[in-house]
Amino acid sequence: MKFVDEATIIVEAGKGGHGCLSFRREKYVPKGGPDGGDGGDGGSVYLEADSALNTLIDYRFQRKHKARNGEPGAGRNCTGIKGDDLVLPVPVGTTVVDMDTHEVLGDLTKEGQRLKVAQGGFHGLGNTRFKSSVNRAPRQTTKGSEGEVRNLRLELKVLADVGLLGLPNAGKSTFIRSVSAARPKVADYPFTTLVPNLGVVSVQAHQSFVIADIPGLIEGAAEGAGLGIRFLKHLVRTRLLLHLVDVAPYDGSSPTAAVKAIAGELEKFSETLANRPRWLVLNKVDMVAEEEREAHCQAIVDELGWEGPVFRISALSGEGTKPLVQAVMRWIEEQAEQEADNPEFAEQEAERRRQMDEEARRKIESDRQARRAAREDDDDDFDDDDYDVEVVYAPE
Repeated sequence: MKFVDEATIIVEAGKGGHGCLSFRREKYVPKGGPDGGDGGDGGSVYLEADSALNTLIDYRFQRKHKARNGEPGAGRNCTGIKGDDLVLPVPVGTTVVDMDTHEVLGDLTKEGQRLKVAQGGFHGLGNTRFKSSVNRAPRQTTKGSEGEVRNLRLELKVLADVGLLGLPNAGKSTFIRSVSAARPKVADYPFTTLVPNLGVVSVQAHQSFVIADIPGLIEGAAEGAGLGIRFLKHLVRTRLLLHLVDVAPYDGSSPTAAVKAIAGELEKFSETLANRPRWLVLNKVDMVAEEEREAHCQAIVDELGWEGPVFRISALSGEGTKPLVQAVMRWIEEQAEQEADNPEFAEQEAERRRQMDEEARRKIESDRQARRAAREDDDDDFDDDDYDVEVVYAPE
């Protein structure tokens, strides 16, 4: 199934049913009086997190969703039937944004979590409601109110504890295959990974964490080079970043320059994300002669002036991966304990995530507007005479 992490939809709640104007008419019962019933409420629209879903592709093809209207009231004080609520399933990790106000309506991060995104209309009142001692035969009723209509943008961000960063062919997919049951495609050409992949790393019984592999970045990604930076938004929910670097690139490029290039793209995307804990993982050490390995790796660390944790691994052979995942597991558990014991720290962490979300949203939206403006400029120079063939678009 195609991975789609953004979709725009229109949701419309049901209208409330109108109140009924009716008078009791029954044989041998003179002056029966008013008996018009109320209408039914309109159905509301909800989004519900469903762990069985991992893409928003369904909402690319069906964009408008409407709940049922409430039924009008009837005579004999019969109330109209309430409109059924509409529940739309979305993947866990979906953020809902009102496109008109740019307000974040909610974040669905747990299985079964529900969010009301459109309030159903309220019912109208029948004429029975208006009878009194001085108004024995009221002819007043009220209409049901309109249901709420909203333009929404759904943004899916995968839920993971650890995120992988690196250039294409740095070995991220090989690493996630080595330490988890995930089986992303691995090949000897750049941009093999086109969509995020998730893997569950089981360290020992009852100890595991989720790791996310996103498509590789290249220098200039913030300006749209390669696959761009839109997949970076999937890292804003992670606690820790592992920066994988190929210590022996086949093209002879500098591993130090690779690390600096990715760090620069990360800062352009989100300063808060760039300041998240990040560990350096020197991959493919088996490609360096054993007697030169230590000196080669230390030279990279010294040239970078790296002060954080450093690990030396070979994702292909599995060398060094076990100590790395054990250290990651310990770090995650320590962070979880600190959040549980210190409410102030937990609030600071939540605020950082909100900040990353906002920075990522602004950056992606500015990129989208820039691309749209570029396409409009290109259309101004478009000449039908430049094309003498008919283009037929076939369904996928």
